[in-house]
Amino acid sequence: MPVLPGAEPYHHQAGDTGVLFCHGFTGSPQSLRPWAERLAAHGLTVSLPLLPGHGTRWEDLAVTGWQDWYAEVDRELLALRRQCREVFVAGLSMGGTLALRLAARHGEGVAGVMVVNPANRVHSPLAPVLPVVKHLVRAVPGIADDIAKPGRRELGYARMPLTAVDSLRRFFRLVDSELPMVTQPLLLMTSRQDHTVPTADSARVLSRVSSTDVTRRVLEQSYHVATLDFDADLIVDESLAFVGRSAPAVGKEGTGTGG
Repeated sequence: MPVLPGAEPYHHQAGDTGVLFCHGFTGSPQSLRPWAERLAAHGLTVSLPLLPGHGTRWEDLAVTGWQDWYAEVDRELLALRRQCREVFVAGLSMGGTLALRLAARHGEGVAGVMVVNPANRVHSPLAPVLPVVKHLVRAVPGIADDIAKPGRRELGYARMPLTAVDSLRRFFRLVDSELPMVTQPLLLMTSRQDHTVPTADSARVLSRVSSTDVTRRVLEQSYHVATLDFDADLIVDESLAFVGRSAPAVGKEGTGTGG
């Protein structure tokens, strides 16, 4: 199945500091591409893969699960580690959850974690009965496009297959149990208003990780897809400052420039 225009993966080879970006559930690299491109413009090596089952049609997502999505970013991380001196991981929503698991599983192989509105559970009345309902109902309406900025759109599916949602539910439970293994520096950015992932999920992440170097920023003007919203510049600036603590030239270039 051809990839939708705009949903293509993005890779940029540059310096010896790398960043792996993980997009969200039913979304695509399009939602993170401006963030990734602006970090690449500051001399960072960047990888933004397309997760299996995404970026084509929602029916393709129905035959994948969390093991497929995680395996993709795990492969990308190992590839970046062969190219770079240090690698950071970053993600939006479920992508933030993927990034946190990479940190938990790879330890010193991940230099730091940057997440925007990370998800920690499926917030739906259907969640407890998904193991049964997924056999009766094929799909439900999607969650894309929670953006405050007029004229901005997220390239995501209009429907969510319940088989994949149930796999996501199980993935969230697994990662929640692994969060104490996250010890790396953490930059967590949370929208004040989010109609997809409640701010309670960010609070849960903070309460569970073992990181002692934690920076939290509240995104006052954006909804869930903050990377395409009013606070996109702030996300870039905060990321450059965060990475720049390990790669000073990057931090100096990025601070206050807006990319």
